[in-house]
Amino acid sequence: MNTIKQILETKGSEICTIKSDNNAFKALQVMSKHNIGSILVVNDSEEIIGIFTERDYARKVILKGKSSKNTPVTELMSKNVLYVTPDDTVDSCMALMTEKCIRHLPVMENGELKGLISIGDVVKKIISDHEFTIKELENYISGSFGV
Repeated sequence: MNTIKQILETKGSEICTIKSDNNAFKALQVMSKHNIGSILVVNDSEEIIGIFTERDYARKVILKGKSSKNTPVTELMSKNVLYVTPDDTVDSCMALMTEKCIRHLPVMENGELKGLISIGDVVKKIISDHEFTIKELENYISGSFGV
């Protein structure tokens, strides 16, 4: 059974966060620097209070005529942050992301942030597993019929 822990082992656990007193422009700068599509928003105690995504920016700043330099990230972030644990399965994570229409999930373990995964990470793992299964089946078939 494939778990989120396996994704983090491959991907790494680098996590970018931004303090809640920053504006959307600063969040976008950090996201651009790290080539990521979302950033976790934390308070002064480093607790996650939200997540800010490129989609939040497009829908809540640009389309509403706001300025990213004058809009606090806390006004734009999604506040109800769902998360998964390292022991959750890739399939259950995919189901959660699909059901809730979300593309990024923090990975928490015993109250500690362990990483952040995207829908792309999950799909990549699923495809990799399918490719492995196909190769194993091809080897089995060619071995069985090649004798």
